[in-house]
Amino acid sequence: MVYVTGDMHGDYDRFKARALRRLRRGDTLIICGDFGFVWDGGKAEQRLLKKLGRKRYTIAFLDGVHENHGLLAGYGTVDWNGGRARQISGRLYQLLRGQVYTIEGNTVFTLGGGENPDADCWSEALEGCMPTAGELEQAERNLAAADYRVDYVVTHECTGVVKSFLNMDSNMYNQLYAFLNRAAQTVRCKRWFFGCQHIDKVIPPKYVGVYKEVRKLE
Repeated sequence: MVYVTGDMHGDYDRFKARALRRLRRGDTLIICGDFGFVWDGGKAEQRLLKKLGRKRYTIAFLDGVHENHGLLAGYGTVDWNGGRARQISGRLYQLLRGQVYTIEGNTVFTLGGGENPDADCWSEALEGCMPTAGELEQAERNLAAADYRVDYVVTHECTGVVKSFLNMDSNMYNQLYAFLNRAAQTVRCKRWFFGCQHIDKVIPPKYVGVYKEVRKLE
């Protein structure tokens, strides 16, 4: 089975939740950004990443805005379920921006990164939080190759329309929101999951904010 949950910010206690302890061998857990476990590159961190990679299920995370993107970029890319991903350790992967994967028969479009709410990518570690024009162009090409039909969309940010519905103050006039708003009109999907708002909320007709809940793809 494939499951989705929200931002973790490097909090290992999240993996102790009952819902995650129930995951079985062969299951996949998708995390909607701000994974936060790849941060300083130290020995303790490396031990923890190996521990995560040895879990019986696969952990596949999108990058958010609170990540060390420089460290993440140092991991090599591999072919994974029909797209490109970074293998961090064992069964621990980063899902790359603009990819379309086929996971247990479900097609999943992913787009990590987003607008930093604290500042404009305020530190060297946080540089690269916004998708580049090239990444968005590749995302568009991959969606076009899929005929703009996928089973699920998983992003860190949500669309500008959803953000307005949630009354969230934000700069919604940038290339990322332009892409997301256009995708909302052109991409056919069953559900669109996002994690940036730290809420567990279903927003009809198809949007699902995830944070601490663990939701099954269905």
